[in-house]
Amino acid sequence: MWLMCRHLGYVGPVRALGEVLIRPEFSLVRQSWAPRRQGHGTVNADGFGVGWYAAGDPHPARYRRTGPVWADGSFPDLCRVVRSAGILAAVRDATEGCAGGEAAIAPFGAGNWLFSHNGAIAGWPASVAHVAARTLTPGELLDIEAHSDAALAWALVLHHLRADAAAATALARVAAALSGAAPGSRLNFLLTDGHTLAGTAVGESLWYLPRPHASLTVASEPYDTDPEWRQVPDGHVLTGDATRVELALLEDL
Repeated sequence: MWLMCRHLGYVGPVRALGEVLIRPEFSLVRQSWAPRRQGHGTVNADGFGVGWYAAGDPHPARYRRTGPVWADGSFPDLCRVVRSAGILAAVRDATEGCAGGEAAIAPFGAGNWLFSHNGAIAGWPASVAHVAARTLTPGELLDIEAHSDAALAWALVLHHLRADAAAATALARVAAALSGAAPGSRLNFLLTDGHTLAGTAVGESLWYLPRPHASLTVASEPYDTDPEWRQVPDGHVLTGDATRVELALLEDL
């Protein structure tokens, strides 16, 4: 069964989490039960998570839970009082064969990075076992947070980041490797350090809302009817921050 998720990243002026994740008409929370543009699966009830950056601290905090976001009575309070200039959040519809538990729920994190995967790896896990074996060190293989396609994708991305690859390059290399090993995979990634966003569109929709010299939001689907939402073409990677947005073909990185 090929399921997927919804995710969203934001960088810009400090905002309450609820202004980004709950208040919009078609918010990420609403997308957990009523997505408008989800191509596979219907309800994202297999967990949710949000990561954010506190002022003066480069290392993000995360709140992840295994149940549906609408059933978590603490989440609205958290979103009302926590404020941040950098946010990454996701609601999960798990791929068959992937582990449950909080460790399998995005956002994944290490150092100052947060990461999410919207999609599924075809033929998981056998199709990409050789990619993991030839790319990751034994220590990196042992550090994979969960038995899931998203956790493996994150381990591969982190490997390239630690080798000083730029964010977009790291995402593009992993998307190319996984697509080559498992054709037909859907590999929409989101990555942030709290100041910049990078995302791939591979097999599923990805949209962005730029506010020049103010903010940037990147999401699986628009959270409102603002006409400034723009779609990332399939096979492209987006990089940007509150001042600029760039699109490039994955194969060019």
